[in-house]
Amino acid sequence: MNHIITALQATLFITILGLAGCSDGPAENAGERVDEAITDVQNKAEDLCEKAKENLNAENENC
Repeated sequence: MNHIITALQATLFITILGLAGCSDGPAENAGERVDEAITDVQNKAEDLCEKAKENLNAENENC
């Protein structure tokens, strides 16, 4: 699970670097949508991890 989160964070970092010079416009809006999508995927991955740990009766359910 950590590999997925790391990969998503790397993708976010590369996206931010690529859009750093953009002013307000279509590219910036696209970047914001990408950022939101990545955050949503990260949250869902964490939720799935916590649910899996809960189902396995793990002592620490945090991911």
